[in-house]
Amino acid sequence: MRIVLVGPPGAGKGTQAQYLAKNLSIPHVSTGDLFRANISQGTELGRQAQDYIDAGQLVPDSVTIGMATNRLQEADAADGFLLDGFPRNLAQAEALDAFLAEQGIALDGVLDLEVPEDEIVKRIAGRRVCRRDSSHVFHESYNQPAREGVCDVCGGELYQRPDDSEDTVRTRIEVYHRETEPIIDYYRAQNLVVTISALGPVDEVTARAMEALGVSEAA
Repeated sequence: MRIVLVGPPGAGKGTQAQYLAKNLSIPHVSTGDLFRANISQGTELGRQAQDYIDAGQLVPDSVTIGMATNRLQEADAADGFLLDGFPRNLAQAEALDAFLAEQGIALDGVLDLEVPEDEIVKRIAGRRVCRRDSSHVFHESYNQPAREGVCDVCGGELYQRPDDSEDTVRTRIEVYHRETEPIIDYYRAQNLVVTISALGPVDEVTARAMEALGVSEAA
C-alpha cells in the first residue's frame, strides 16, 4: 500500500506510522528521517538543507521534494510506503502526484488522524523531558514521575521544552490549519481520505486505522 499519514501536531503520527508500517510491511518515510539521513550522509540535497537551516531559513519545497522522491525510488519502497510529514502543503502534494504518475503508480489512501485542539494542547504542553537524557519523557497527566520534577530512570531534572509551551503549540496548530489542512481537501477530491479519531490507547487507534484502510491487522 502507498499511504500518506496526516494530522495535527500531537496526533501521534510518528507512533502510528511505526505501528502501521510494521503491520503493512512497508517502509515508514518521515520528513525528519529524510533530513537527518541526507545531512549526515552529506548528499547535495543535505548540504543545501543544512545551508538554509544554518541561515535560519525555511528549507524550500524543492529540496524536501527531492529528498522524498529520491527515497521513494529505493528498492524497499517498490511495493509500498507510508509517508509521515510529507507532503505538508499543496505544492508538495501536487509534486508527489506528478512523481507517482511518472512512475505509473498512485496513492492507495490518505489517513487523517483527528484530535480535538484542547487535547492536542494537553498532550504536548504536559510533556516533561529529562535534561540528562531526552529519551526519558514523562507527562503531567498520562505518565507522571514518582517524584515531581525528577526523572524515574536516572534522577535527572524534568523540564518543559520551549517548543512544548502552550503558546508555541497553538501557533503550530495554526500553521497546520493554514499550510497542511488544505491537502486533506485536495486528496478528498480524489476520494483518498479516510478520517479516524486518534483518541484512545495506541493499539486501539492502530486497529481503527487498519480497519479504515481496509486491511487486516497482522498477527
